[in-house]
Amino acid sequence: MSEVYFYHLTRQNVDQALLPLLGKCLANSWRVVIRGAEAQGLALLNDKLWQGPVEAFLPHGLAGEAGEAEQPILLALAGQTHPHDCLICIAGVEVSAEEVTQAKRVCILFQNDNSADLQNARRQWKTLTQAGLAAKYWSQAKGNWELQAEKAAV
Repeated sequence: MSEVYFYHLTRQNVDQALLPLLGKCLANSWRVVIRGAEAQGLALLNDKLWQGPVEAFLPHGLAGEAGEAEQPILLALAGQTHPHDCLICIAGVEVSAEEVTQAKRVCILFQNDNSADLQNARRQWKTLTQAGLAAKYWSQAKGNWELQAEKAAV
């Protein structure tokens, strides 16, 4: 059954939060698509992932580049569709209920200091849970990631 996880970033930025999350996805042999809103933002994230720790290298690429089909982690713009097991939405990018049902997991990362991201995450929580999908809301407000709310699939 598909689930959507909401990650409320209060102590990390997106690229920091993605490192362990992507590592877990790769450990599950999942193909990941990170969906962003702007090409420039994805290019910056691409650079940051390349500059990550050598021992925790995350093989990845940008959609539209040569070899994209072989990339276990693909950075793509909203509106582009690519095969995946896990879809991670950043920068306020929305996901439909149908897309959630087609993935093993969907993750929505949103920054505490971005009011548009917060409002978008609240709207998506309501829309997706009303569609009968399972959802979990995680926050790091107290330091470590803690499950704050959970809605079972209907």
